[in-house]
Amino acid sequence: MKIIVDAMGGDNAPKAPVLGALQANKEYGTQVILVGRGEEILQVMKDNGVEQLPAGIEIAHASQVIEMCDDPAFAFREKKDSSLTVGLELLKKGDGDAFVSAGSTGALLSGATLVTKRIKGIRRAALAPVVPTGNGGAVLIDCGANVKCPPEYLLQFAFMGSYYAQKVLGRENPKVGLLNNGVEPSKGTDLQVEVYPLLQKAAENGRINFVGNVEAREAVEGAVDVIVADGYSGNIFLKTMEGTGMFLAREMKKMFKKNFVTKLAAVLVSGGLKNFKKLMDSGEVGGTALLGISKPVIKAHGSSNDYAMKNAIRQAASFAASGLIEDITAHIEEMRLPAAPKE
Repeated sequence: MKIIVDAMGGDNAPKAPVLGALQANKEYGTQVILVGRGEEILQVMKDNGVEQLPAGIEIAHASQVIEMCDDPAFAFREKKDSSLTVGLELLKKGDGDAFVSAGSTGALLSGATLVTKRIKGIRRAALAPVVPTGNGGAVLIDCGANVKCPPEYLLQFAFMGSYYAQKVLGRENPKVGLLNNGVEPSKGTDLQVEVYPLLQKAAENGRINFVGNVEAREAVEGAVDVIVADGYSGNIFLKTMEGTGMFLAREMKKMFKKNFVTKLAAVLVSGGLKNFKKLMDSGEVGGTALLGISKPVIKAHGSSNDYAMKNAIRQAASFAASGLIEDITAHIEEMRLPAAPKE
């Protein structure tokens, strides 16, 4: 398996992508193409005691970098030799099996759509992170790529999320829930009300295991394996979870530092605290899958360190080996709405 990595993307580039690639190569035997400014990549290696390129590590030079402040719509016209653009072109040509970047989300979404292209029949690509829940994690789709969605988008999100949970997370017959403010079919905005019967019909036909509406509380408790949402609602859900996790961690730290007795208690439960921190750490997962693109693409968090990048590369390899894109392609007609009759 060969993974293409944007070496210049993210707050900690090129150090984090380069060191993450070296770790993935050493621990998993993953072949990696590092795309970016060759001299800077080699300097990071040299600074960390690597004098020569290890077997399985390649460098594809790209002189430009798409910055977070760049307009995603114009970045690919203005910076044709950026690490993001060059990396996606390599993916399109088949020089690698998947692409990983911690750079601009908007630029990656635009680039993957324009360069690598969507799967034929998929209306929009969606960001699908695995969020921590009571059942070991759930796929949240979409979490921000598509703020305004017609019902067909969510129908396709449900199918893609279900395939991802099954193929990559190993969930047998994954439960799919529609994020809503109540469990009744009549709840929600016009979008939720309209998409509910579409998901129900897909379930009746045995295509997905749709279990109905799911409220945020039940979703976090682990009621479903796939949480289907428009990008607006999904992003609020995701950011609320992240903020809650940081708040709880901060309050627990203050509580355990209060006096000698609480400090002693912290020592006694240190193992549990480490597990809690690990559960809430997005770096453990590695990144967010961009579903609906014709090749595997992983968006790593912008602040990813080398450990998170290593896990993102591992995740990309799992994605590429899963056969997920082939499954989506083979079942595309099941997730499309009939065209409206011409008047």
